[in-house]
Amino acid sequence: MSISSKVLALSGGVGGAKLALGLVHCLDRDELTIVCNTADDFVHLGLNICPDLDTVLYTLADWSNKEQGWGQADETWTFLDALGRLGGETWFSLGDRDLATHVVRTGLLRDGSTLSEVVEQLCRRMNIGHQVVPMSDQNISTRVQTRSGETLMFQHYFVRDRCEPSVAGFEFEGIRLSKPSPGFDAALNRCDAVIVCPSNPFVSVDPILAVPGVTEKLATRKTPVIVVSNIVGGQALKGPAAKMMQELGMPMTALGVAQYYADKYSGLISGFVLDHADAELAESVQALGLPTIVTNTVMVTLQDKIELGREVLAFAEAS
Repeated sequence: MSISSKVLALSGGVGGAKLALGLVHCLDRDELTIVCNTADDFVHLGLNICPDLDTVLYTLADWSNKEQGWGQADETWTFLDALGRLGGETWFSLGDRDLATHVVRTGLLRDGSTLSEVVEQLCRRMNIGHQVVPMSDQNISTRVQTRSGETLMFQHYFVRDRCEPSVAGFEFEGIRLSKPSPGFDAALNRCDAVIVCPSNPFVSVDPILAVPGVTEKLATRKTPVIVVSNIVGGQALKGPAAKMMQELGMPMTALGVAQYYADKYSGLISGFVLDHADAELAESVQALGLPTIVTNTVMVTLQDKIELGREVLAFAEAS
């Protein structure tokens, strides 16, 4: 089997986008499908906003702000400043360039296009050659259950409240009535390997795998599924994953991540990728029944991203 024939990459935001870019440099256009989490999508100021999708698109188009990992480079904030002067909601930062993406997407959706069709058009306009698709065309919304008993929309928890509430669990509103997007479904039916890019397991990866029929198809086809740890040296390189793990009573380690995947997706995960900083955990991860490789997963340069892409593809081929 040649892994380079058909690869399916599952991505959340910043970390996932980095590895997605590396895979784009390793695989031809017809060899890779990138599926993005859409459970953190929401409507704000009347606009349809897709944070993870946009992070992936901006990264692949070379439009992204490389320092912060999200948003666009050379961003300006005239709209947000004017909005604040008028007493509008400014807790969610909408830059002027970013705003244009949301306006175009909202208009296309209101004119009857599906999210998949919108993403296809955005890819074409951004000169992205590889296929990027949403996990579903149906509306799915991550809700964060807090220790205080409150349930928050994810962006309220993540951005407005700055991840301060203590987390008790998660639910994905609308997931039971959803189905994989056409591009996701087609990729599930033909992929030779799945790469779970380094992303928050609770709010980025779980929603994708929770779309009805996804795990069943992967299990039936016995597709190799390789997970790249999103925790390095006991810390999340981006986002609240480590804090969430602690509040959920899990060890804030890459081993904790591996244990979570091994328990929740028993028999589905074929391999686990650790960073050199966690090399001492390799034996413990393998004891969970997960073949393991140790490599550099901290992607600073483009070459880092490409090299990790090559490593995980080789690992998948050997699985």
